[in-house]
Amino acid sequence: MTTIQPLSPDCLYRPCDVEHFTFTTTAELDDLTEGIGQMRAIDAAHFGIGMRHAGYNLYVMGQPGSGKRTLIRQLLDQRVGNEAKPADWCYVHNFSQPHKPRVIQLPAGMGARLQADMQQLVAELQATIPAVFEGEEYRRRLNQVDEEYGERQTQAFGEVGDEAVKQGIVLIRTPNGFSFAPAKGDEVMSPDDFEKLPAEEKTRIEQTIASLQERLEKVIRQVHQWRRERIERVRKLNEEVVLFATGHQIDALRSDYVDHPVVCSYLNEVQQNVIESMDEFRRPKEALSGLAALTSELPNFSRFLVNLLVGRDGTQGAPVVYEEHPTYHNLLGRIEHVSQLGALVTNFLLIKPGALHQANGGYLLLDAFKLLSQPFSWEGLKRALSTHEIRIESLGQMYSLVSTVSLDPEPIPLDAKVILIGNRLLYYLLAQYDPEFGELFKVAADFEDEVERSADSDLLYARLIGTLARRDGLHPFDRGAVARVIEHSARRAEDAERLSTHMQSLADLVREADYWAVQDARERVTRGDVDRAIEAQIRRSDRLRERSHEAILRGILHIDTEGEQVGQVNGLSVFQLGDFSFAQPSRITANTRLGEGELIDIQREVKLGGAIHSKGVLILSSFLASRYAAEQPLSLAASLVFEQTYGQVEGDSASVAELCALLSSLANVPIRQSLAVTGSVDQFGRVQAIGAVNEKIEGYFDICSKRGLSGRQGVLIPASNVAHLMLRRDVVDAAAAGRFHVYAVETVDEALELLTGIPVGTPAADGTQPAGSLNQRVAQRLKHLAGLRRAYAKKTPSGGKHEPDAA
Repeated sequence: MTTIQPLSPDCLYRPCDVEHFTFTTTAELDDLTEGIGQMRAIDAAHFGIGMRHAGYNLYVMGQPGSGKRTLIRQLLDQRVGNEAKPADWCYVHNFSQPHKPRVIQLPAGMGARLQADMQQLVAELQATIPAVFEGEEYRRRLNQVDEEYGERQTQAFGEVGDEAVKQGIVLIRTPNGFSFAPAKGDEVMSPDDFEKLPAEEKTRIEQTIASLQERLEKVIRQVHQWRRERIERVRKLNEEVVLFATGHQIDALRSDYVDHPVVCSYLNEVQQNVIESMDEFRRPKEALSGLAALTSELPNFSRFLVNLLVGRDGTQGAPVVYEEHPTYHNLLGRIEHVSQLGALVTNFLLIKPGALHQANGGYLLLDAFKLLSQPFSWEGLKRALSTHEIRIESLGQMYSLVSTVSLDPEPIPLDAKVILIGNRLLYYLLAQYDPEFGELFKVAADFEDEVERSADSDLLYARLIGTLARRDGLHPFDRGAVARVIEHSARRAEDAERLSTHMQSLADLVREADYWAVQDARERVTRGDVDRAIEAQIRRSDRLRERSHEAILRGILHIDTEGEQVGQVNGLSVFQLGDFSFAQPSRITANTRLGEGELIDIQREVKLGGAIHSKGVLILSSFLASRYAAEQPLSLAASLVFEQTYGQVEGDSASVAELCALLSSLANVPIRQSLAVTGSVDQFGRVQAIGAVNEKIEGYFDICSKRGLSGRQGVLIPASNVAHLMLRRDVVDAAAAGRFHVYAVETVDEALELLTGIPVGTPAADGTQPAGSLNQRVAQRLKHLAGLRRAYAKKTPSGGKHEPDAA
């Protein structure tokens, strides 16, 4: 029989040696400017940030709270200060296609300057143009044109009238125009007098009037031509006056932006439109009032203004933008509308930038989960990265949801590095199901969840604690407090040889320990303050643990911690509640009887068992057949169940306990109820590592401690889990005093010997089992069941199946 000794207290907890710390408090340590143990992720981030080719965007992955975003921001801050500031981007009115605003790119700071220059120009034009048209010079030249054409018209009509007088005809001006009539002296001849004239005279007069009428029509046509000429001359005069009044202002702007042909071209269009719309400047809106102001089309000079979409004035280096709420419009920009007389209208001044505009030429950080949670955002981002341009589109217009007047702004070229921050699950889902993801995000920076525990990493942790304390204005930590934080970090990593890199929980613990130090009016944080903070964290979360343990102690949940039972063993179950996990014993029972080799998992039959748990039970069936029925049928029916469980059971960490209960039932050998078992098993009986080993040991210890430690209680764990032990101080102290034990087993045979006190036995060369061994008892029981099965088969020739009589 193998004698397995309990683990020594030194194996149950690995303390941090404060003697290798050369500091008294963390106030003496330098700040930590880099992540602990994250060189792989840092190297990948440096590569992704520095790689300027298309598609080399980053996906930074790791567990939430690992400090991914903080570290990436630090890397970017070290880099962006040396990079050139990106360009300003402006939208201006498109005079040829008003629904397609034009985009202008300018060096950093010049966009605001152009915006101010155009505002000043419009103000000056509004004042200058009306003043010029009201000036004496303009009036004189306009009067000169009017007089010239007035004289021409008077002269032409006068010549026709003189000719008519010579022919005895009078030219009469009427409200309806001109007409001719025969004259009698200085007066118009009456119709009666005209009738008295000889026929020859009548004919002559009619012919003369017809001739004069033709000449008059020619003059009238000439007058119309002169009027058109006058209008043209007045128009040219107005243009000349406007050009004279505004030319020097626009010329001055051209000279300021001579190095920017796009701006000069825009100014030419502005000048031409000012000339074409001079009447709007001559009719200021202040001249209209009352109903006229509501019903008349008021002058609108906003088309001459500049929409500074993105301005870099006052910034240094490349921009780093983190978009907290990455909706479609927050990413790609939007076109706003205003209500006018019950209708929604818009213009280029209502174009608003998105995060991609703000980060253009720099870096955009996005939370992957938030991005994917927003409708259309992921597709919009991919489209922008694929086409290398930012196109502002209204979702309502895109999907024909609204019919308001909208715009189609010219797209802006995109040159930005996008950094997604998220968990590993999202990364692998996107890589698997989105073929464009791999083309657009070619660099993955994977943050470690834990790092190796060593003297160097302990010192880095101490520097990190000091950095957090100074950043948040906390008291310095002494060496004992630092050591306790490191030990707790190893516990969070579930490994005595590694440390957790979960920065959020570390920062929370540092702040809470400082709180308790302040409560006790201490100038430095001590180990006791850290212990108190850890205990307070547990206390805030352990209500359900207390209720669960209370149910066991009151006998509502039946758990034996003393005595012996056949086919019953104490397993250990873990419950995860948010960031807090705890364990409690679970009673596992097994029943065996005559059958055909079936092993019934009751949890699975009622759909309360997960796939991994079902896999563990099937492995038990394989182990039984391999060891005890390799050359004969397994004439056994068995059932396994977690008693008094009413929820889902998942995982294979109870498979060793289930196998022990099953063999106990087969051999009719009782199991010590003072011991609990955890561990998974393979088909060859080797015990394999499981998770949450510390919580499981402590969960059983708590029940035994409250009932009273007898010195016989303990927990069996896989030997491969010994390196993970970071147990509570009270558990270690009880083990040191011999009142509680932790055993490490490598095979199920070792577990059975501890649980039953009977040697399992090793088969001889001929396959026979040693007398009195547990294996012999199992083999005898199986042989007995096989005999019963054969006898039953002889009684039922059909193979044990009852055939109904034929009708």
